[in-house]
Amino acid sequence: MSQPAKPTRTNAAGQRLKMRRELAAAAMELFATKGYEATTVDEIAAAAGVARRTFFRHFRSKEEAIFPDHDDTLERVNAVLDAAPPHENPLDTICRGIKEVMRMYAASPAVSVERYRLTREVPTLREREIASVSRYERLFTRYLLGHFDEGAHHDGDDDPLLAEVAASAVVTAHNHVLRRWLRAGGKGDVEGQLDHAFDVVRETFGAGIGRWGGRPPAARPAAAVAGDEVLVAVARTDAPLGEVMRTIEKALRK
Repeated sequence: MSQPAKPTRTNAAGQRLKMRRELAAAAMELFATKGYEATTVDEIAAAAGVARRTFFRHFRSKEEAIFPDHDDTLERVNAVLDAAPPHENPLDTICRGIKEVMRMYAASPAVSVERYRLTREVPTLREREIASVSRYERLFTRYLLGHFDEGAHHDGDDDPLLAEVAASAVVTAHNHVLRRWLRAGGKGDVEGQLDHAFDVVRETFGAGIGRWGGRPPAARPAAAVAGDEVLVAVARTDAPLGEVMRTIEKALRK
């Protein structure tokens, strides 16, 4: 007689996330109908068909319940950073990483829009959202700092400052696009808007961040023909093709 299959770690994680989402859905519905202050944990648990102790196995408080996916998304973001190819500019890596956060919101537009409305109306939920987002910023800051010489913390070098400001800029660009998308009812090309925002960040900070201790490598020329003239623009050796093309386009406009 065959034995029943033992639950795998993947299955357990999937069940955990499913339960968290069900509790979150119940919480959001009650917050919307009864109001945040009037809703109790017992009511959320009952609406989800579970016991109070089950609720507290998944969330520490009722305000935490409307953000069920951040823990799992943070793990996916961290996995993107861990698997980054060695030649990739670390600023590009964290831009790829934070796209996992946008995908989390974009996977359920209606839920994300309703959550946004609730966080605008309830200061406690807004504070919880800010705390959740700050975890990504800390992760990205640590990642970028890991690509600088530790001695830079002590000898007056500005590289650590650049790493922290760049990490904050990536998160701010993401949040700017996310808010605009949510205010539009979860409609529009959010991926395209995000890519444009990241282009702005790369243009501002990209020259100073890389796997060379924060110092950009020697520049290389990129040539283009403007009429009968040959124009030479300069780009870093690690610059992606898009950045090289933007450098050429800017030079041609002069």
